[in-house]
This record gives sequence, structure tokens and C-alpha cells, in this order.
Amino acid sequence: MYGDGGWGGQQPQAGHQPAHGGQQHPQQPHQQSQYGDWNGQQGYDPAQAQYDQQQYGQQYAGGQYQGGHQQYPEQLQQQHGEQQYPPAGRQQYGDQQQYAHQGQQVYQQGGWDGTGTHAHVPYAADPGDPYGQQPAAYGAEQPDLYGTQDAYPPPEPPGRRGAEPEPEAEQPAATDWDPGPDRGEHAFFAGGGDTVADTDDDADDEPGGTGRRGRGGKGDKSKKRRNGCACLVVLLVFGGGLAGVSYVGYTFYQNRYGSAPDYAGDGTGQTVSIEVPKGAGGAEIGRRLKEAGVVKSVDAFVSAFTHNPEGDKIQAGAYILEKQMSAASAVEMMLDPKSQANVMVKPGQRNVQVYQAIDDKLGLSAGTTKGVARKEYADLGLPAWAKGGALVKDPLEGFLYPGTYAAAKGMKPEAILKEMVRQADAAYAKYDLTAKAKQFKLDSPLQVVTVASLVQAEGKTIDDYRKMAEVVYNRLDYSNPETYGFLQFDSTYNYVKNQSNIDISLSEIKQNKDPYNTYSHKGLPPGPIGNPGETALKATLDPTHDGWYYFVATDGVSKTEFARTHADFEKLRDKFNARSDG
Repeated sequence: MYGDGGWGGQQPQAGHQPAHGGQQHPQQPHQQSQYGDWNGQQGYDPAQAQYDQQQYGQQYAGGQYQGGHQQYPEQLQQQHGEQQYPPAGRQQYGDQQQYAHQGQQVYQQGGWDGTGTHAHVPYAADPGDPYGQQPAAYGAEQPDLYGTQDAYPPPEPPGRRGAEPEPEAEQPAATDWDPGPDRGEHAFFAGGGDTVADTDDDADDEPGGTGRRGRGGKGDKSKKRRNGCACLVVLLVFGGGLAGVSYVGYTFYQNRYGSAPDYAGDGTGQTVSIEVPKGAGGAEIGRRLKEAGVVKSVDAFVSAFTHNPEGDKIQAGAYILEKQMSAASAVEMMLDPKSQANVMVKPGQRNVQVYQAIDDKLGLSAGTTKGVARKEYADLGLPAWAKGGALVKDPLEGFLYPGTYAAAKGMKPEAILKEMVRQADAAYAKYDLTAKAKQFKLDSPLQVVTVASLVQAEGKTIDDYRKMAEVVYNRLDYSNPETYGFLQFDSTYNYVKNQSNIDISLSEIKQNKDPYNTYSHKGLPPGPIGNPGETALKATLDPTHDGWYYFVATDGVSKTEFARTHADFEKLRDKFNARSDG
């Protein structure tokens, strides 16, 4: 074909495809200008020959074999002696790097194959022709593309054709970013193949080696199982949420509209001591009762406490109640004085009386609390200014503040005493007793408390307290023309004797030389003679200014009359004696 210029073309043999296939290439006009002297030859297109050589020259340069013979570009030139190649600077075979990727296919080109048949050089495939990549050279064996792994199955007769396989879902491109369960769809719901069931289903492919599942196979069953599980999970979540909402709603209704849980009856007989602090309301009392097992709920006690007309009369202190009582029974029992386990300190009461009451409530032997007070008074919380001299009989006198205190069996005496001292310290701190002592020419805040204890002991009414305070301050003036600094209070002598006697002879009193006896010693006693209340303390800090020096309890009980001069005092004393004689 190439060596004979007079050859006008050959008829293709049976079973062979034409080499050119009628294809046109956009490079032919340019190539034809380079080989214009070949235009006169019939059946051979010089431009087309060079195009084919340019396209496949790199393939021959790679040293590929065909039919046992290795073809090189030099051989091609020897076989086509008439063909001229462009000079240096023009496109050469070795420079055709853009066709290097086509070197995987083998063609018989340029030269005779020894059988008398010339092997044609095939044209490059047209990019728009889907079958252009198939070989078309004469005598070349067609490759079996149906035997590859990715090929479609060969066509079958209509009677043997099966259903068209479902297209495989396109897998997303692998990335390094994992959206996580809150951003990406979980494989369980997306139909992913991460489960054991999916692995088993993949192994059961259709026969035939295609690796594709048909319709109605195990893949559909696996999807159905996954869908069922998903529905079950959603149902469980929805059911759990509904149950939670129902429970919350029921609880809200019971708390807001339902009756509070409560015991029935008057208790089990097992007693328990409950302490109610000062200022506690129904809710606080109910909380303490519930913690002790007396009532079943705080709300039940608050309801009973509110509906009882005398419920607000429950005061601070200790109460002996029973366990598992109804709320109404607990309120009634707390109102009964028999259930109260308290010690009450009354205004003007002496410490020896308080000690005895604590022993009685705690079931202790007589004198136990008094001994604790004598040994531990410094650790019970007295203010720094409360420390008197060596003549003070009881350092705690005047500091067991009047009030009601819990004193149930099992409690310690020092705990009760400490609470009383704490209350006294808080009450005295409100009045700045240091400044008041200077105002009334007293030596210390302790003397202010001492004056208050005298006022509390001698006064009978609120009106008496202020006048009594003036009497004290006037008599403490050593220059006064009536007593010259002597107080001469019977209450101080009674404190020494631990008695409360108003019928005391003057000779008896003057014979006693105790430091607390104000008939024998000028000025104030070494310390308080009792525990003053708030009313007496306020009167001590706000005395009258009417010139009172004397007073006499003319009826011996509650009526106290005052005098400015000794003569007026004699009249009041005669009045008192007349009462005694009658």
C-alpha cells in the first residue's frame, strides 16, 4: 500500500473492518500542506499517513510487540522508502508525549506481515464516537470486553433475559470529616452496610458472578428489618416521653390540688423530742416534725396548723410527741402543756431557780446544772465585759435571759445554758451598754445590768420600773441628803438568803455583812441579783426625773408608792404596817 504508488486500493477481506472508517480529522489540512508532493498518488493520503504515524509513533518507540515482531520507528522508515519526513524543528515521533497513554493497544502498522497482506495503520478514534476506541485493523484480534470485571453481561435471547438489575447507589466521596451523629445520618436509618446483617446479605449475591443483587433479594429483607427496628426505637422513645409527661402532670396535680399525705391516729406510742426555735412558723415546725417521723408531710401539718384556731399559740421550746401522728393530733398535743419539754426563765428569776428547773426537765440529780455552770461559765459565751470581781457569787447571774428554752431528756445542761447566754448577749448588744454606763455614772456595762436586776426585783408594774430606776440613781449619789449612798433594798438581802420575804426586821438586816447586802454596804452589789427582762432594762435606760428617793409596797403585793423625803417615807411605812396589823 505504501510502497507501490500505482496501487489504487484493496478490497477488504471478509470479516475485516475498513482501516479508515470514513473518519475525518481536524489535523488533515495542516498535515497535507507538509506533504503536498504526495497528492498525485491514488489511494494513499500522505497527510493521513503522517497523522497516523504521529499518533502511534510513540507506541512504536515504546518497543511493543505484535505477532512476534518488535516494531521500531526505524523499521517503519525502511519499509516506506518513498516517504519523506519533515526536517529538524518539525514534529517528530519521539516528541509525541500526548499520545503516550494510547500505547497500551497494539497495532500492526507499516510493512508487510509476511503473508502478502499489508497491515493498515488505524485512524485515531473520534472523541464523539462511543465505539471509536475499539481496534479496527485488518487481521487484528478483537479483545473480549465482556470478560472484564466491570463489563455488562453479554446479550441473551429474549426468553432468557432476566430483570434489569437495580443501579448501585453512588457512594459519597470519602473525606476526613466525620459529621457525627448530630449532623450526618446514622447508617442504621440510612440503610448503611455497617451491620452484621448487611455483611451477611452482601455475601449472598446472585449467581453469575455479576456481584449485583436483584430485586426481591435479601437486601430488601435487611432493609425491612432495619425499618422495623427503627420504628420500634421511635415507638419506645415516644412511649417513654408520654409516660414521663403523664407522671409530671400527675405529680403537679397532686401537689397543687390533691390532699397531702398524712398518718391516721394519735401515734405509735414511741415518743420523740422536738425543739421549736424562736420565731418558727408552721412550715418550719412541720419540717422538723417530718424529719423526726411525727407527721407524714409538711403540707399536712401546715394545713392542720392553719385550720386550728389556737395554732398560732404554739411557742418556741421543746415538745414530747409520738411518732406517726396525724397532723391534727400533733397540733393538739403541742398545745397541751403536758407535752411541752421546756424550761421557762421568767423576768427577775434567779439562777438557782433556773438550774433546778433544768435538772427537773432533764431528769438529773439536784445541783447538777449548778455545778456545770460554776465550772464551765467561761465557755458558755459571756461577753467580755461580763466578768466581775471575786465577790460575784454567780458569773452567769443576769445572763440567763428570760424566755422559753427546750429542755428534753437526753440534752446536755451546758447546751441549754449556752443558748440562754446567747440570747442575753444579743439583747444587751442592742443598747450599747458601755455608753449608757458612762451616761449614768456607772463603772461598767455589768453595773447597768445590775441596776436593771434591782429595778426588776423591786418593781411591780411597768410604771413602777422607771420611778424605781430614778430611786436607784438618786441614792447612788453619795452626797444625797437622804441615804448618803446607801440603797437599802430588801431584795439584795433576800438574794443573799435565797428567799423572797418582805417582812424583814431592820435589826436582822443590819446584822448581815454580806457584800450583796445594801443595808451594810454603800453602792451597788458586786453583781446582778436576778435576770432582768426587756421591760426593766428599757426602764433602767430611761428613768424618771421627779426626785424620788423612797418607795414602799403598801399593799405588800402589787401596789408600790413613792416618796421624795424621809417624812413622806415614814407615812408610807406606817400605811404598810397598818396593813400587816390588820
